Amino acid sequence: MDRRIRNMDERAFRALKAKAAAEGKTIDEAFNEAIRAYFAFPAGFAKTGSLRDVRPRKFGPGNERLSEQIDEVVYGL
Repeated sequence: MDRRIRNMDERAFRALKAKAAAEGKTIDEAFNEAIRAYFAFPAGFAKTGSLRDVRPRKFGPGNERLSEQIDEVVYGL
C-alpha cells in the first residue's frame, strides 16, 4: 500500500534511513518495523514510571536472544 507522510521530522527520517542502511534494510522495511514497535507497547506504559508495571514482552521473531545479545554488547561477554 502506497502512502505519503507529510511533515515528518527531517532528523528522525535521516536517523531512520541511516539505521535502515546500516542493517541492510529498505526505508520501507525500517519504517514498518518502527510502526510495529510503536504499537507493541501499551499507551500508558511510559506514564507510570514504575518498574512494577514492566511485564515480559515478545519482541518478534529473531529476538529470542535479545537480552543475551545486549549483555554481550554492554559487558563484552
